[in-house]
Amino acid sequence: MYILLISIIIGLFLAMLFLNLYFRVRVMRTYRVLVKNRIEFGAKHLFNRQKMEEEIYPKYPDFQDEIGVFCRHVRYSMKMATVLILLITLFGGVLMYFRDV
Repeated sequence: MYILLISIIIGLFLAMLFLNLYFRVRVMRTYRVLVKNRIEFGAKHLFNRQKMEEEIYPKYPDFQDEIGVFCRHVRYSMKMATVLILLITLFGGVLMYFRDV
């Protein structure tokens, strides 16, 4: 049981590392397009679609797709990282419990 839990934690850590690298590459591609065209928006726009649609999309109508893709990738990578961190923490707690038993 101990070896299985260690293997699961190592696998989750590697998955989190791969996910981070994968989304970093995808986000950076879109980010380059946004920087090249001097498109600026803040974190409040990134996490609030209504503000994005009201304030940013009208300023940059030609780049709505790129802005949307960038925001989706950032949100998705944060969700996946949160889930993986919670799983690693959970399995770490279980591992600590079974270490003493």
